Amino acid sequence: MTRTAAAPADAEARRAIKPVICYPNETLPVPDLPLYRQARRGAVKAGEVMAQPRDAACFEVPAGHFFRISSVEGPQVGDLNLWNRNDLSERFYSGKTRALHGTHVTAGERMWTSFPHLRPMATIIEDSLGWYGIDQYGGSVHDVIGTRCDPYTGNLLAGSQYHHCCHSNLTRALAGHLGVSAAEAEPHVHDVLNVFMCTGFTRDTGQYFMKASPVRPGDYLEFFAEIDLLGALSACPGGDCSAEHSSDAAACYPLKIEVFAPAEGALGGWQSPPPNGYDRSHGCA
Repeated sequence: MTRTAAAPADAEARRAIKPVICYPNETLPVPDLPLYRQARRGAVKAGEVMAQPRDAACFEVPAGHFFRISSVEGPQVGDLNLWNRNDLSERFYSGKTRALHGTHVTAGERMWTSFPHLRPMATIIEDSLGWYGIDQYGGSVHDVIGTRCDPYTGNLLAGSQYHHCCHSNLTRALAGHLGVSAAEAEPHVHDVLNVFMCTGFTRDTGQYFMKASPVRPGDYLEFFAEIDLLGALSACPGGDCSAEHSSDAAACYPLKIEVFAPAEGALGGWQSPPPNGYDRSHGCA
């Protein structure tokens, strides 16, 4: 039996304390969006990969190139993993990206890498769903709060053995790309950017919710690669996540990933960002 603790006499005064932003981001390095967008206009397509429904695909993007994720046949969300192509221990850090930018990301914001590197790995330069904002339920798109649908939680809650959730899709895709076993690939799979997914937290219980994505064929999210990238994108088995995920019941569609190479000299003096400048001594002698 769960008991609710009695409220103290000053409960309302405690609740009324104003919040403080944990990580004020006014001093973050500002991406040069005009430069990136100008370079993108003259870029030429260098490759294309399709993430098939309930499956995932890997792709590579050299530093200084662009990639676009597009909805092509129907409303579909995707789970995105990114790594430093030359060192898989440096990978997307969703928690720090969330702390720096917020629960959902859009154009002008960045995906940041894991410790000890903590540097920009990709900058969002265009978002065709940028108009959505935050809806009446507190929902928004492109979240960095969800972890990815996975077979372990499914087994915990329902005793299932489902193999086409995003965690498993990403594991298979990475194993195939690297030529290693699933057991070797799985530790590299990490929390995702939920591309096109519409999510938030309920106000009454604080639970993570999803709702039908506003994505439609032709919508896209476009990035500039700040470092050499290896990516993996899963076309979620939940389709547009309007009802459920990790099942074969939802209507699912492919997602397209395109890579674009800028013209020579289009980025001027741009340089890939170095790893974080902290000296890593941690106060030790």
